[in-house]
Order: sequence, then C-alpha cells, then structure tokens
Amino acid sequence: MILDKLAEIENRFQQIESQLQDPANATNPSELERLGRARAEVATIVEASRRYRELIERERQAVELLADPEMRELAQGELDEVRPTLAEAERRVKLLLVPRDPNDDKPVIVEIRAAAGGDEAALFANELFRLYVRYCERKRWPLEVVEHEESGIGGADRVVFTINQKGAYSRLKHESGVHRVQRVPATESGGRIHTSTATVAVLPEADEVDVAIRNEDIEISTFRSSSAGGQHMQKNETAIRIVHKPTGIAVTCQDERSQQQNKLKGMAVLRAKLYEMEQERAHKERAAERKGQIGSGDRAEKIRTYNFPQSRITDHRIGFSMHNMVTYMDGDIDEMLTALTQEEEARRLAAAGFD
Repeated sequence: MILDKLAEIENRFQQIESQLQDPANATNPSELERLGRARAEVATIVEASRRYRELIERERQAVELLADPEMRELAQGELDEVRPTLAEAERRVKLLLVPRDPNDDKPVIVEIRAAAGGDEAALFANELFRLYVRYCERKRWPLEVVEHEESGIGGADRVVFTINQKGAYSRLKHESGVHRVQRVPATESGGRIHTSTATVAVLPEADEVDVAIRNEDIEISTFRSSSAGGQHMQKNETAIRIVHKPTGIAVTCQDERSQQQNKLKGMAVLRAKLYEMEQERAHKERAAERKGQIGSGDRAEKIRTYNFPQSRITDHRIGFSMHNMVTYMDGDIDEMLTALTQEEEARRLAAAGFD
C-alpha cells in the first residue's frame, strides 16, 4: 500500500518536472509559480521515497546473499546495518504520507500569564519566559518581546513575544496549557512547599490573508508606556491598545519606541488570536473523537509539573519525566519537546491506519 502511494506521488512529480521544462510554460509566470509550488509540496516525500526504495533493495540483496555460505557473514552484517535505517526511513515516509498540521511551518506568538499563586505565580511566569528566551538563544531563533507586564517582585503578570522562525509552531505548540510549579517560595519563612501555576498559549502567527480585519471593526487607543525604555517612552503615548469590537478581544503592545511599531506588533497578535478562535470554532464542529483528541492535547489542564525539591519535570499528557531542573529552566528542553513530537507522530500514524 505504501509503495503504491509513493509510486503515485513520484509519477506526479515527474509530470510536474516535465511541465516545468515545457517551453509553452516558459513565458507564463503564473503557471511557473503554480508548478513551482506544486513541485515543492512533493519534493520532500519524493526524496524520502527514493531513499526508502534504495534501502528496501539493499535489504533484498542482503537476504539473497544469506543463502551463500561464503557471503553469509557479510550479508548478515549488511542486514544488521540496513534494517534499523530502513525502519526509520519507513516511519519518515509514513509521516510524510499522513496529513500534517497546516500551521506547523508558521512562526509563533507566545503569551505567558501568571495564574494561581499570587507573587509566586508571577515569578514562575517570568522564569518560563526566560526559559523560552534561552531556548531561542540556543537555537539561534529570533525572539521579540511585544509586551512584558512586570510585577513588583521581579515577576511577570503577562508576557507576549514572537518567534519569527519557520517551524517554530511545530516545535513549541505542545507548550500550550497550564504549567504547575511546586517549590518553597523565596517569601516563605516556614519552608512549606507551595503550588502555583502559569498559563502558556502558543499561537501560530497568522498572515493578513489568513484573517481579514476590517478597519471599522477595530478601535485603537494610545497611552504612555509603563515598560522600561527611558524618558522617550514615558513622555509620549507610544503604547497601543487595539480592541476587536465584534469579539471583544483586546491586545496591547508597549515594547517598541513608536506607535507605528507597536501597532504592527499589536495587529500581529490580534490576527493570531482571531485565527486561533476560528480554528477552535472549527474544531468544535468536528466529530466527537476528534474533539476528544483536542481535549487531551494542548489546552489540557495541568499539562506539566515542575517539582523543584525533586528536580523533576513531568509532562502529564505522555507520562514523561526529566530530572534536570537547573539546565531545563535554562532552556535545555529539546528532550521534552522531542518526546511530545514523537507522541503526536504516533497518534497521526495510528489515525492513518499505520502500525
């Protein structure tokens, strides 16, 4: 079944290649653009398909050589080498054949809010912000702060930032939800462990073509920024508040030095929130099984617990734990993200009928 699907895709790829080389299309820019997009859509799976077929052939030849006593040891060595690679190649091909999240390649807007726990929740929210900053520094991903509402003790009531990196949503989307921390707060004199929470929302950044926002549907006001930034930001009304009247969604941006820059960032956040709202509405209209999958996914309550006394981070959705709190909070989170991605891939394969 898999090989039949791959053959169909390779035939389509060859047809596109022929059309691209057809002189009749050389003078038609729009057709060339369409064909170029179509080629890009299947090029990755064609490359994976060819690698998969190559490994299948290597395995077949090695199996045949097992019948030759003089070649048996060499053939077995070849099989030991090729079979794990073949299994991984088959998994990759299967994943490429099943539908992907259409937002996976998009940059993201991340919003962190202090939740239950007062000052300790605000401190934890700010630590989560630093965690993602350090992660982006490790990956060399560009991160820009849209808003940072500080609390009085070095915490943050709310932080909004963008990560303008292709594929950031695919990597970080499972961070959405309630993050719970268990530790002895710095303000606790009795040494008792407290539990506090912060929420993280990871939104795919929506292009203007994804979400149409009419000018008459928004109300924009300005105010003096409360962010750090010197006298310029304090004397002038550079901060922007945008209200989307049909939905009541309000966003603010005060991290830039000009109204125009803050407006551009604020509109990006608004588009992302409206896009997510539309996605959630569409999700709710789907079958109960699909809704159940969503309910146990990104927005689930208490997705992760950070137990500082035991230096343990546990993701409750997949039952996966790590014991490296210091480095984890310094942005070393790839192992956790990979575990979540692999679990999502397993669900996708199962939904498509692949073992």
